Amino acid sequence: MKCLLIASESAEILFHWTDQEFQQNVQEKYRSSQEEGEGLPAFEDIISTLFAPIIISCGTMVYRQGDSYTSFTTENNHIYVLCQFDECLYIAVNGDGEEKEDDLRRKLYVMRKITEVMFGMVTLSGSLLRKELRPQDTEQRVRLWKHLQSLLDTYNYLRENDQSFLVEAVERLIHPTLCEQCIEFLERRLVQQINSSSQVERAGEEVLHTFILVHTKLLAFYSSRTASTLNTSDLLTLIIMAQNMYPSNVELDEPSPEVQDAESTSGSGPESFYTPEPSPSSRDSSSSEQPARGSTPVFEFVDPDIQMAEDSLHTLEISPPDPSTPRRVFLELKDGQLPMVPHSMYCLPLWPGITLVLLTKVPNIQLTRSVYSFLEDFTKLEKCLNEGQAGSGAARGQLNMHNTRSKLDKFIRDLGPNELQCVQLLNVWTEFKNRAFTRGGSGFNKDLIPLCKSMKTQLCSLYRQRFLTESGSADGPRCLSPALQERAQTMVQEKLMDWKDFLLVKSKRNITMVSYLEEFPGLVHFIWVDRSSGQIIAPSLSITERTTSELGKGPVAHYIKSKVWGLVRTTRQYLRKGYSTVTLRDGDFYFCYFLWFENENGYRLEAGDIPILPDDSLPIGMLGYDYYRKLLRYYGKNHQGEAVKCYELLTVHLGVIPTEIILQHCRQLASKLWEPSRNPLL
Repeated sequence: MKCLLIASESAEILFHWTDQEFQQNVQEKYRSSQEEGEGLPAFEDIISTLFAPIIISCGTMVYRQGDSYTSFTTENNHIYVLCQFDECLYIAVNGDGEEKEDDLRRKLYVMRKITEVMFGMVTLSGSLLRKELRPQDTEQRVRLWKHLQSLLDTYNYLRENDQSFLVEAVERLIHPTLCEQCIEFLERRLVQQINSSSQVERAGEEVLHTFILVHTKLLAFYSSRTASTLNTSDLLTLIIMAQNMYPSNVELDEPSPEVQDAESTSGSGPESFYTPEPSPSSRDSSSSEQPARGSTPVFEFVDPDIQMAEDSLHTLEISPPDPSTPRRVFLELKDGQLPMVPHSMYCLPLWPGITLVLLTKVPNIQLTRSVYSFLEDFTKLEKCLNEGQAGSGAARGQLNMHNTRSKLDKFIRDLGPNELQCVQLLNVWTEFKNRAFTRGGSGFNKDLIPLCKSMKTQLCSLYRQRFLTESGSADGPRCLSPALQERAQTMVQEKLMDWKDFLLVKSKRNITMVSYLEEFPGLVHFIWVDRSSGQIIAPSLSITERTTSELGKGPVAHYIKSKVWGLVRTTRQYLRKGYSTVTLRDGDFYFCYFLWFENENGYRLEAGDIPILPDDSLPIGMLGYDYYRKLLRYYGKNHQGEAVKCYELLTVHLGVIPTEIILQHCRQLASKLWEPSRNPLL
């Protein structure tokens, strides 16, 4: 009983996702209210009718009182969580008790992050976002909605099954030698060869980042010297997109479940891991070959049928897009100072479960900087006018707009007068100047607020035309040539040919508890996170029908896994209340959680007060909202000129272990895990 939707201010549904149970429940209730013999309308119309009162009520409260509700629970225990992002309302519903308010709010912020990565600054304008989410072409809309629904399904699956998405941090494969070789290969051969290719082959693009994924784990990551750091939030979103394009079927990708005790060559101590089958079946053999471009992935999430209001189609088959065509993604630069910068994402499958991702810089990227700067100026002015500031506040705003005036005049002249979008921008800007700067104009008062909104819409529209609309380029979409992509794919396959089976095994048995039990008897599981770099180190918790772990498989393993997931949710609640240390005894287990700060030399800094947040505050994590970036800035105010690091440690011990031994284990484990983190991920 789950649902998520995006609605406009006029209560129009821009996108919706529901599970099968929610859809059937809604249709049955609607059918019971219909007259006999009357058919059901399209499901989108039913959803629109169902949620219209909530959307209108929320908008009325914002308009009348300047405030609104963030969540409510109905008599039948359905939980509704609402978040207003710019001009759109995001709503998440749960009716089966599997998700709490925090889970639903987190899902909404992740959905918001996905739309930002897909559409960039267009998300700042409700009218333009409507054009993207509800294109007039029915086939295009069905394809887009199915893609967004599939991304949500992928995220939900990873959140419930992958520790890195549970704590929202990136997990890398622990094999220093191979990782170093791959990074060197990416730098000196792959990126250099692509970037040195002809302009025709590259279409003016330049590879800024490239990384190799084994399932959801990072084998190697390389950024060019001219590239800004890719933040954790963007990287996790790209991993979701890569997994959605080429989903991993754990059962098919895993080699034979024969376990051998062996010395690990990864430098993490003795481990137990699976060895590949010497004679794979015909299906496994065929799946290990290079997948053909455009082939159907091994596994796909099943999405509910989308019924469109404009027609009576119940199912519309859409051919998948060409894999050689990149996806336009919008990422942050300079630690969030310049968000939503356009890049092209190439996701090249090497083998099932192993993927090469290229991120390239697109031409005319400087336009993004200018548009974002102007958007900030008009947003600040609009806020100033809405608050009715006068005197020095208005003078400062007017002074800033005088500076903006000369820059924007030059910006529009450089664009050229022939494009329709430039003409529309120029017309609105001319009207703004006549109102604000001429003697006969109204000056800087609230009459300018509608023109501020219009200027922001026109700037976002220009951005959309240049970076999202295919017709924005006179030559059509530009990308790396298929031949160049094929060469890149082949180069990496040749490099990893002898390692592919090992990597698939390693991704499932990256770190095992075997290498820690002798030093930490009674330790069942741990999760260590470097929040400064967004890295996670944790023993594998892969539990499938074909595989097992130190926890075994069956009810016990699933029970411990559920306890770990529950511990993370509990620690977030305490962290929101300002607690950085939590110890809990639950039946046969003893749980510990610690958050602390260190300088770059590993010296532990004095614990400070953690900000106390309300229950309906932004989700704690790094994907939908980077809570830890804000926390580091908050704590760093008292440590000016010093690089501050933030770490978390969660442990699960057997309850029979004395408390003092458990705390000693936590100190020693934190020290032991600190050293591997010195190998930079990015």
